[in-house]
Amino acid sequence: MSKIESLPSGSVRSKCNEDTQITALQIVTMENDSSVMEFILVGLTDQSQLQLPLFFLFLLNCVVTVVGNLSLINLICLNSHLHTPMYFFIFNLSFIDLCHSLVITPKMLMNFVSEKNIISFTECMTQLFFFCFFVHSESYVLTAMAYDRYVAICKPLLYTVTMSPQFCSLLMSGSYVMGFAGAMVHTGDMVRLSFCDSNIISHYMCDIFPLLQLSCSSTYASELMTSVIVGTVVIVSSLIICISYALILSSVLHISSSQGWSKAFSTCGSHIVTVGLFYGSGLFTHLKTSPAGSMGQGKFFSVFYTNVVPMLNPLIYSLRNKDVKCALEKTLKRIAH
Repeated sequence: MSKIESLPSGSVRSKCNEDTQITALQIVTMENDSSVMEFILVGLTDQSQLQLPLFFLFLLNCVVTVVGNLSLINLICLNSHLHTPMYFFIFNLSFIDLCHSLVITPKMLMNFVSEKNIISFTECMTQLFFFCFFVHSESYVLTAMAYDRYVAICKPLLYTVTMSPQFCSLLMSGSYVMGFAGAMVHTGDMVRLSFCDSNIISHYMCDIFPLLQLSCSSTYASELMTSVIVGTVVIVSSLIICISYALILSSVLHISSSQGWSKAFSTCGSHIVTVGLFYGSGLFTHLKTSPAGSMGQGKFFSVFYTNVVPMLNPLIYSLRNKDVKCALEKTLKRIAH
């Protein structure tokens, strides 16, 4: 009689269960061993002759962004005549742009001077979280600014009462809370995915869609959820902004004096340019034209809302703004004396 036949049936089942448990444990161990613990960022371009010029270009971009936004933040803090709702929103916009640039640009610069730009899984998820947080928050801040301009032009007599410090603080708190919630959902969804094959991200940062392309698990639910969240934010924000400016335009058309027209457009012009740059670059980033060129196109246009827009915003709100110019002159005189 064979050895198995000599064993009791219970022992055979115990032996089989033990082998099954060992096999399952080995499979789990193999899966854990094959999971990606770090990623390699390809960068903006793989052309070696462009690496050094692009490094200095984006280094200059980073310096201008930091200096410009910090200067605008300091001007608003140091000059009491800028302590108004409009400049309170501009203060928060500059803060978001400053942080947004510092989250993306340092790692981007590393791509130009290192042969292999490695980012750990934890660092990648951290960058993704703050990227989503600041992008979502900026869209809500721009929406709040559109409402502020609507009240200032269409209901000037009620402006002080409507845009009270408490209400402005509530709008900003809501913007940051909703930005935090959106970032948590995006990052939490990305963390639950499995990355067990390629670890090369064809981008200069950890963005949602390049990471989804690397996942070896099903991404249908993640893509659907991302589309729903981003679509809701864009549609709601754009709708409020469009309605605000439609009402502003209707009110401006009833102004007979050219001085009133000039004041209205100078008040809203900077915000319209900022909204156009932010939403325009975001739209072209995720607009898929062809499978071959969509990734390169996405990287090109993403540079606008990760690097160009944060640099331009303080210039847009200061170059043609008499209040900011006056505050700058007062501050420089104060420093000189």
